[in-house]
Amino acid sequence: MKNDREMIREKKRIVVKIGSSSLQHAQTGDLDYIRLDVLVRELCNLRNQGKDVALVTSGAIAQGRKAVNLTHSAMEENPIAVKQACAAVGQARLMMAYQKIFAEYNQVAAQILMTRHTVDDEMNRTNAQNTFEELFKLGVIPIVNENDTVATHEIEIGDNDTLSAVVASMIGADLLILLSDIDGLYTDDPRQNPNAVFVETVRHLDDSFMQMGKKSTGSTVGTGGMSTKLGAAKIATSSGADMIIANSSDIRIIHRIMDGRNFGTLFMAEKDETFNLSAFLEEMHDRKG
Repeated sequence: MKNDREMIREKKRIVVKIGSSSLQHAQTGDLDYIRLDVLVRELCNLRNQGKDVALVTSGAIAQGRKAVNLTHSAMEENPIAVKQACAAVGQARLMMAYQKIFAEYNQVAAQILMTRHTVDDEMNRTNAQNTFEELFKLGVIPIVNENDTVATHEIEIGDNDTLSAVVASMIGADLLILLSDIDGLYTDDPRQNPNAVFVETVRHLDDSFMQMGKKSTGSTVGTGGMSTKLGAAKIATSSGADMIIANSSDIRIIHRIMDGRNFGTLFMAEKDETFNLSAFLEEMHDRKG
């Protein structure tokens, strides 16, 4: 009988999420083309195995800000308008980089930009689902980001951990891989507490696990980071997908996970027919808000 990790090999529709910090050089903020190339190669290899693959990527605002040489203080003067302008510049640059590298591996990629309206409005949601389905039939890899050019607080999904889980839910994915700068879920923040214990598998995502995200505080990935990842896990597992949080320090971890090897924290799917995605997003939005 196959164990939980070996069952990962049989997943047919996979969403991979990667954050902007995993795609750029920390010293300069410029794109790390080596890491980008490895990511694209991993995704293309999954596609070549006959799997449906979608990528949720961050980095548009960061690349736009870099392109027009904006300082942090300049961004704070009119934060919403500047952020949207940076996204408009950066999204095009980010997609150009992706398209070039995907073409190197004879793979077609597509861009999909979403807001909360895509999820909340039934017609918009159905249209988006139909677009994803057609792209998969055509063998295309969708590249998804929040539409930061038009998104405001009222209509934003908020972060790409949540967005990737929303995508997994909408397209009926059976696996979501969140690439982060931490190995997975710990009982406490391992950077602050040396006695924090790594959690290998979560079979039932109850309140005791959800509270763990609130304990990790004070770092760029910690608290908000783990809290949003657990929110994403709730969406994914309730929608019928397994989810894995894994460390993006070596992006080749994707094929190691898909080979059934023991990396990251595995959250087991617990499909809940009563789960209301829009209501859950509204609740998350209110808490942030």
